[in-house]
Amino acid sequence: MSEGLVTVSYIGATILFILTLGGLSNQETARRGNIYGIVGMTLAIVATVFGPAVSGITSYIIIAVMMGAGAAVGIILARKVEMTQMPELVAILHSLVGLAAVLVGYVSFMGDSGTYTGVEKVIHEVEIYVGILIGAVTFSGSVIAFGKLSGKIGGNPLLLPARHWLNLGLLLITIWLGSWFLSAAEAHSASAFIPLIFMTIIALAFGVHMVMAIGGADMPVVVSMLNSYSGWAASATGFMLSNDLLIVVGALVGSSGAILSYIMCRAMNRNFISVIAGGFGTTSGGSSGGDEEQGEIQAIETDEVAQILSDASEVMIIPGYGMAVAQAQHTVNEITQSLRKKGVNVRFGIHPVAGRMPGHMNVLLAEAKVPYDIVFEMDEINEDFPDIDVSVVIGANDIVNPSAQEDPNSPIAGMPVLECWKGKTTVVLKRSMATGYAGVQNPLFFKENTRMYFGDAKESLDSLLKAIQSD
Repeated sequence: MSEGLVTVSYIGATILFILTLGGLSNQETARRGNIYGIVGMTLAIVATVFGPAVSGITSYIIIAVMMGAGAAVGIILARKVEMTQMPELVAILHSLVGLAAVLVGYVSFMGDSGTYTGVEKVIHEVEIYVGILIGAVTFSGSVIAFGKLSGKIGGNPLLLPARHWLNLGLLLITIWLGSWFLSAAEAHSASAFIPLIFMTIIALAFGVHMVMAIGGADMPVVVSMLNSYSGWAASATGFMLSNDLLIVVGALVGSSGAILSYIMCRAMNRNFISVIAGGFGTTSGGSSGGDEEQGEIQAIETDEVAQILSDASEVMIIPGYGMAVAQAQHTVNEITQSLRKKGVNVRFGIHPVAGRMPGHMNVLLAEAKVPYDIVFEMDEINEDFPDIDVSVVIGANDIVNPSAQEDPNSPIAGMPVLECWKGKTTVVLKRSMATGYAGVQNPLFFKENTRMYFGDAKESLDSLLKAIQSD
């Protein structure tokens, strides 16, 4: 494949990736966006593998073996991983991008010693240093995020004394090591590996500390933030390999991830820098009451729930991570269809940080074939709650917590939430009275117009569906 044909293929792939981002911005076009991405990536791989940069039968054999191994792992994961495990899967895949950037950086430094001279050599060495730095932070941070999202590491933040000064100190040391690395590399000294290795260790430690200091309620922002980091790591890898497509695609992923992180922070009334410095998700029972009783709860049984839903005119369903864990989205869709047949106007209210990753609830509802036109974002429907007869909260906690507005001392104070308590009746499906991922007690459970529907969400919803259909 000629150089010109490779360039044209790269341009085509870039256009397809841009169309992918545009398609993924809307539920109705998401499937088409995925197709664009698949075609674009296939085109990019073919152009790269058969382009002039790769030659020799040995190279093709290695590429085929590695691609086959990667494809096998991907297929196995795609078949085995449940939808509830998607957040941690995304996090661990981000770590692989970071690891690749680190490995490519070291290989590039060892293999290109005589390729560049003068200013080009300095620029290339800066690319290597920055690429390894971003890659190492992305790798270790993503591994910790995977641990937190999968429950292997606690959701409470690790707040070390003087942690901000510690971060500043690590940054200054990294800059000093960069100066040492450039000087040693310019002199073609083998000692250049010393600052490079030390910097990698510091970057790995920084990635661990950065994510460990972020509380559970901020984890959706962490996922989108690491998505951005992985993009910049890929872009840095493109500079090291002189691959224009990798540079552009990495920049697209990095910038879109950064924009998403900003949107997520705005949705939680948070500053992006403050999230990185240490999130809100203190201890289980922090300043908002923990497990202390705030009043009496009113439990409700299946038949009563079925009756009030059937008698309602306006119903708002608010899904949360509990629905994902119970894999109850299909039953929720059946309940929705049954109620709509009875003339009930059913809608869904989605909080931007519901679940463990951006768009988590939207993906689950789309999988269950819930109509797109009845799924609304928080900003679109929050003002409608005073006219809602019944709000059904399925496994959500922090995103419907009134203390965000009513308690200035709450760890989630100022976070925009779905104001379901302003409706006539709120039915909350939960296993127990345990707090949510942020470790904050929820006064909603004790309000006069709230009814607690205890039990496993899947079993409760299955029973509710039968009761509605037999009514």
